[in-house]
Amino acid sequence: MLAMVCRPPGRLLCKEVRPAPQPGPGEVRLKVRACGVCRTDLHVVDGDLPPVRPSIVPGHEIIGVVDAVGPGVSGVSPGDRLGVPWLGETCGRCRYCLADEENLCDAPGFTGWTRDGGYAEAVVARADFCFPIPDELADPEAAPLMCAGLIGYRCWKKTAEHRPVERLGLYGFGAAAHLLAQLAIWTGQQVYAFTREGDAAAQGLARDLGCAWAGGSDQPPPEPLDAAIIFAPVGALVPAALRAVRKGGTVVCGGIHMSEIPALPYSILWEERRLVSVANLTRQDGREYLPLAARAGVRPHVKTYGLEDANAALQDLRDGAFAGAAVLLPPES
Repeated sequence: MLAMVCRPPGRLLCKEVRPAPQPGPGEVRLKVRACGVCRTDLHVVDGDLPPVRPSIVPGHEIIGVVDAVGPGVSGVSPGDRLGVPWLGETCGRCRYCLADEENLCDAPGFTGWTRDGGYAEAVVARADFCFPIPDELADPEAAPLMCAGLIGYRCWKKTAEHRPVERLGLYGFGAAAHLLAQLAIWTGQQVYAFTREGDAAAQGLARDLGCAWAGGSDQPPPEPLDAAIIFAPVGALVPAALRAVRKGGTVVCGGIHMSEIPALPYSILWEERRLVSVANLTRQDGREYLPLAARAGVRPHVKTYGLEDANAALQDLRDGAFAGAAVLLPPES
């Protein structure tokens, strides 16, 4: 099979032809039909997330069809279409797993970081960490939902833990934000999109999707926000978002990596504003989100690349060269 492999250090993936992996106990092998290109892949390839293996196949927004089943797997058969997310395995024994907080597991495994991912023609995954994909979603549409969609959904739930949210700000209007905006608008929320300065494409996409306002992340919103989610990995956005939310508002940091947060005056955190982070996802998030997204008509704005063009897709993501999400398609997909 063809695989695009990361060998740190370095920002370029190497093309390899290798034998298809074999599923072990509790695992399935999927023929990859589509794999999203996520900003976390950049963090893996660029070394923001420290390497844990001599080489790794990135990619954790995977849609595929089961073509081999390992020992001990039940409820999954060859031909099933499944999605493989970022959270690839957990220990099931630590205090967090036992408290239904598996996203905080002490000994987790992550697709495309500690386990080989979907920048390949085939991938092996834990069967119990895969999701069935609603029929309404085509393969390239479903792929970004496996991380960008799921992490946005988890962040969104976090914003409403204490107070209802009518005005929601999204900082960094890329893959996650443009998916969440569709869901939030469908539920009746007003969404305010904050982009890189002068990013006309992202602001245009936000308006096309029905956002109430779109502007640069250095601008204040026209109305105080009830909550804001920061998807861009830019620590300087934290003070800006805190200034944008009303008293009692919540700011959620949705990335796995962020540049340093600058010093900020206590006055913009005071009055019961909350600053929280979101880590990973849970399988329950997937069970809730995927049917809801299909029902709400959530569809990504997708730019597709061939699998062998993975380096170009990653560079375009670095450069902000497209609005929405990028998806790799293996040969004959």
